[in-house]
Amino acid sequence: MIAASLPAAPVNVIAADGQPCMGRYAGQTGIIDWSTLAAPYARSKLWRRFHHKRWQYVALSTPQLLCGIAIVDVGWTNTAFAYVFDRQQGKQIAGFSQDGIPGLSARVSDRPGGPSRFHCFGNRIDYQPPAEGDPAGMYQLSVQCEQFELEAEFEAGQAAPLFLAVGPIVHGSVHATQKSPGMPLTGEVRVGDERFALDGGVASFDYSNGLLARNTEWRWASAHGLDIGFNLQAGYFGKQENVLWLDGQLHALGHVRFEYDLSAPLAPWHIFTDDGLLDLQFMPEGARRENKNLLVAATRYIQPIGSFSGWVKPEPGAAPRPVEHLVGVTEEHFSRW
Repeated sequence: MIAASLPAAPVNVIAADGQPCMGRYAGQTGIIDWSTLAAPYARSKLWRRFHHKRWQYVALSTPQLLCGIAIVDVGWTNTAFAYVFDRQQGKQIAGFSQDGIPGLSARVSDRPGGPSRFHCFGNRIDYQPPAEGDPAGMYQLSVQCEQFELEAEFEAGQAAPLFLAVGPIVHGSVHATQKSPGMPLTGEVRVGDERFALDGGVASFDYSNGLLARNTEWRWASAHGLDIGFNLQAGYFGKQENVLWLDGQLHALGHVRFEYDLSAPLAPWHIFTDDGLLDLQFMPEGARRENKNLLVAATRYIQPIGSFSGWVKPEPGAAPRPVEHLVGVTEEHFSRW
């Protein structure tokens, strides 16, 4: 295993005394079961039913395409989306967004990065990780819907460590997220009569599982190559999930600031951390937007797709490492769920 600058992930995010293992770690954790929490984080079964949120997101990028795929279980209902963004055309060329049937359409594993699926009204997403105990195995992802089909595999064996963050949530309880570095990608996307090879691209995933507040919002940025990548978030989880992958090692980052114009989200963004380890310009090429109001729930969401340039550093005294046109996304998101 490639070395990391963060401590090893615990086997269980909840210790034997019922207290969450707050912190940032390198490596895979096990099944998450929030019912074993002790005070002050314990909540009733009914409360957990309405506040337990889990999602599995996967990003696939090549010089031409960026594909985003997500399965979301919000406890009392579920939803999913998948899209294909053509960077040369600067627009989404295929996709779907579908609310599922509560308790039936979606399954997001309690094991971070574990098998997940969404099957509803002809839209299908199937996500399968490597077999347990096979660190060199392949992740498999399949999407079938009216507008496109996707078959992809990505390899974990050569990758840097996974990242795990566990932390408290204001007006909620506890949240955990497991995120991957960039992984070598193969596969194909079919949109009508067009076929797009994914070979030589980069895949990454974002698994999140927590007891969240009724109103949750965040700003997010994520981009990955095979030797460099980052995840940045400002909002409901503080700085907990801010991390840099660089040459096979993980480095925790400080609080991040997003400077952008929400009324003009396709203008350049400036993103930097307060520890002086990351300073980037994001140049959007297009965006995916979604606004839903279901009376008892609502979502406002925009995810620009584009590239990041600037520099990162593994530690304060290190020389800046250039970042040049690294493909990824930013996001402004609010949910009442």
